[in-house]
Amino acid sequence: MILGPVAQFTVDVRVNAELSPAFRSNVPSSQGQDEASREHISGKQDTSRISLENCCTVKRCLAIIGAIWILAGAAVGLWFLVNYFIRPHSHQDSVPLQDAEKKMSCNDTNNELNILTSKKVSFRINTENFLLEVHVEDKRGWLPACHERWNSSLGTVICRQLGNVRVTDHKGVNLTDIKLNDSQEFVQIVPNQNTGLEHMWQIRGSCVSGRIVALKCSECGTRSKASRVIGGSDALLGRWPWQVSLYLSSKHVCGGSIVAHQWIVTAAHCVHNYRSPQVSNWLVITGIVIQSSARISEGTTVEKIFYHQSYNDRTHDYDIAMMKLSIPLNFSDTVRAVCLPRYNQEFPMGTQCWVSGWGYTRADNIHVAETLKEASVPLISTKRCNSSCMYDGEITPRMLCAGYLDGRIDACQGDSGGPLVCQDEYTWRLVGIVSWGMGCAEPNHPGVYTKVPEFLDWIYHIIENN
Repeated sequence: MILGPVAQFTVDVRVNAELSPAFRSNVPSSQGQDEASREHISGKQDTSRISLENCCTVKRCLAIIGAIWILAGAAVGLWFLVNYFIRPHSHQDSVPLQDAEKKMSCNDTNNELNILTSKKVSFRINTENFLLEVHVEDKRGWLPACHERWNSSLGTVICRQLGNVRVTDHKGVNLTDIKLNDSQEFVQIVPNQNTGLEHMWQIRGSCVSGRIVALKCSECGTRSKASRVIGGSDALLGRWPWQVSLYLSSKHVCGGSIVAHQWIVTAAHCVHNYRSPQVSNWLVITGIVIQSSARISEGTTVEKIFYHQSYNDRTHDYDIAMMKLSIPLNFSDTVRAVCLPRYNQEFPMGTQCWVSGWGYTRADNIHVAETLKEASVPLISTKRCNSSCMYDGEITPRMLCAGYLDGRIDACQGDSGGPLVCQDEYTWRLVGIVSWGMGCAEPNHPGVYTKVPEFLDWIYHIIENN
């Protein structure tokens, strides 16, 4: 694992001092000794003084040499410290635990487990007859719901559990009109409905009212059969009918997604600086793939803009916003809503999802794409994306990563606010919102998206109260 450049200290100590005459051994002969004995006492004193000076010089030199060797030893010790303790070693057991976890998270994709949370109660709507079916923990199969104690508010809650914004219809269907087995079991709402959605159902062998619940939720997540991205291909008209282009002062600035007839979801950083009284400057263009075909006169004006109160423009945390349109959209083959995720729905790492937008098709571009681009990108686990070789802890629980580590495909400027959608059986769900990244299509820096499942309560609260 590369932790960045580590300083290496190389100490090259060269002791190359030439001995001066005072240091050279000069042994006198016997004749010299006789001559020395005949010298005057003053000469002896001079010789003693010279010898003392020579001795001091030797001591100073030895002290200098000793100091040099001490420094050399300290430098060598520091070099070993850097190489064997600070800098990660090639042997696995020499890597500190924290770095070992980051290395595994970054390079080993097989050690990450897809942990799916179990639910006690699940819901679905039969596509043939719109009957509500409930799966209760430890019970095999899906059970019809008795109509007793049923109400429209409960229908709204269940529709939102399924990722649909609203209830469009609900009623009781006579059991005599439905072909059921004699041993068919049912679920019924308990008398006390304050126990929570998962605990308000009980198993029954029959329905006292003789009727079961049929429920229709707002349509979303489907597209007609005809039907910021680097390395993507052109999209066909109607392939991503929930994709919108957000215009500010007659210019495309961001993308967005239709989630209901009158509601658009986008990124907070797109609208953070353009709230009231400038709301009237925004225009939502729907049902197009080619920017030059956009007709400003046919765009839909914006009535209100809401962005998350915890949005941080420095870290891009809580990067989500909603636009309420002045008039509802008319849905068609090219204009439709995308479903939101189910509550507690998991999308495992490696799931292939799709990102779309009119953003730059090259990192060095200065103009948005003329034609809507699309690209398939795999989801990347937060643990891996937060590793030291990627975003090093910058990914919060409100973010998710998707893309390729080699940087071949990525969202870019102009794609912001647009959808990252994943297919759940036959339904497309808005899993992410294009948010930020390190450059565009840079290796080891995949795209970062707002994690929509973390904001379901906030989205429904905004819709419900406005």
